[in-house]
Amino acid sequence: MTLETTLKHTPLFESYAKYGGKTIDFGGWNLPVQFSSIKEEHEAVRTKAGLFDVSHMGEIFVEGSESLAYLQKLMTNDVSKIAIDGTQYTTMCYENGGVVDDLLIYRLAENNYLLVVNAANIEKDYEWLLKHESGDVKITNQSDEIGQLALQGPLAEEVLQQLTDVDLSTIKPFHLKQHAEVAGFDTLVSRTGYTGEDGFEIYGANDAIVALWDKILEAGKEKGVLPCGLGSRDTLRFEACLPLYGQELSNTISPLETGINFVVKINKESDFIGKTVLADQKANGVPRKLVGIEMIDKGIPRHGYKVFVGDLEVGEVTTGTQQPLTKRNIGLALIKSEYAELDQEVEVEIRNKRVKAKTVATPFYKRLKK
Repeated sequence: MTLETTLKHTPLFESYAKYGGKTIDFGGWNLPVQFSSIKEEHEAVRTKAGLFDVSHMGEIFVEGSESLAYLQKLMTNDVSKIAIDGTQYTTMCYENGGVVDDLLIYRLAENNYLLVVNAANIEKDYEWLLKHESGDVKITNQSDEIGQLALQGPLAEEVLQQLTDVDLSTIKPFHLKQHAEVAGFDTLVSRTGYTGEDGFEIYGANDAIVALWDKILEAGKEKGVLPCGLGSRDTLRFEACLPLYGQELSNTISPLETGINFVVKINKESDFIGKTVLADQKANGVPRKLVGIEMIDKGIPRHGYKVFVGDLEVGEVTTGTQQPLTKRNIGLALIKSEYAELDQEVEVEIRNKRVKAKTVATPFYKRLKK
């Protein structure tokens, strides 16, 4: 058995070669890291638009008359605040405040929710949800039946509008349109994304997603829309300081340490798993904080590199790269809170040599609102 046959494929796997996709093993999935170049794809999303295959993400449905009470027990955010056709970003935590996963919740009807979870966590999340199942709740994992595309960038609305009669301007950020007909296919379209840009995520049956990949790229060809891979997806989300599970979030890192405090609603009526630890962190401060760092000396900070102040190891880099358009060597680092002030000089250990850096403001990129 070859490595390739053991890796999971999305429905679009056969389409990658047609567009020059170079694939890698990403958490057990054979996915494209790039089609043209990471820099070119990154720039396309920032200035025009790019199309991503994100069909590896998981889709889990929670239905039943007690679904809200059930989700309130598992989620750190206040699920009761989601209107029908609304979306919320949240985390699920362990008792220790560490994160099971970060996810999006879509409210499709009064008692019908769609949870979109990280690909590497699908089985773990599903088991966690089943373990805590109670009352009139039905949990269904439909990850294999649903594909997903993300069209991201300032021209995303203009390009997608060519393929649908739905007035996309009426879909506000973190809202969705169910049964939106796009190029003749029944889809769910939400105004969400993972790039720091405006854009849409499009969910549909696997065959619809395969067809829509070609149709969207054709519709956007003259506008400079490019197919994009995991490489630019990572540099884009990193620039916007959107956390990645397994790097900025994990079973040992709390959402408050990562700085996504808005997803932790200590005062919501319902008790939730991890609340005791998170309430203590909110009241007394977190032991570690996620900070931006920029290299002073030559070198690029990478995931797992140790960070020092003097001879004291104070934390480690969670993500780092050379910013594609500005060429700044920057990173995110989880360090002891007492060293998290702006302009704190630190050293990053790169190949057994300590190299100077300093803490800087985040996010590294913020789009200008229209």
